[in-house]
Amino acid sequence: MLGSFVGVADYGAFVAAIIIFLLIPGPGNLALITSTGKGGIPGGLGATLGVIAGDQVLLWAAVAGVSAVMAAYPTAFHAVQWLGAAYLAWLGARMLLAKPGDAPLLQIRPRHYFRQALLITLLNPKAIVFYMAFFPLFIDPAQHQGMKTFGVMAVTIAALTFLYGLVAVLLTYFLAERIRASPKISAVLAKAAGIFLIAFGVKLAVSR
Repeated sequence: MLGSFVGVADYGAFVAAIIIFLLIPGPGNLALITSTGKGGIPGGLGATLGVIAGDQVLLWAAVAGVSAVMAAYPTAFHAVQWLGAAYLAWLGARMLLAKPGDAPLLQIRPRHYFRQALLITLLNPKAIVFYMAFFPLFIDPAQHQGMKTFGVMAVTIAALTFLYGLVAVLLTYFLAERIRASPKISAVLAKAAGIFLIAFGVKLAVSR
């Protein structure tokens, strides 16, 4: 692993942690897959940018000291958990109950995917825990360089997320092309995505 870099303790471990975080199945990954399946590459990239934007908001919120507030007032974190759970369950229910011929849950326009992925990221306790509790562990107090250190961390996270999202979008798109011609398969996938979203919501609700 690499040593301290611009105030980031063990930069190599920091990069590895981000990659592992991205690979963990969750609402963010499902948002990328669903957006690509419905909106193609533009939709998938829109969702990727939404995830990146959500990550940046959480990171800079942690920098501003929100982590201290969360630690002092755990009820605030539980409220975010419930809000995120309710949103995911509502989204999943809409997908599960959609009928053939209904308007798509996500319009095939990148800005809708961006907004959707942004909300999912901001309300995802997994992401909140990482930025509010885990990522500060990589800050080297002895070599910290203020905003420069935070800037390096922010750029690293954004770059890795974009590369991961790009690969995920391209793989999903080329696989989706093979099944796009079958309405039945598309309907089954939509229902499955809805069930997964509801499951994510329930899991978040009972994990408090």
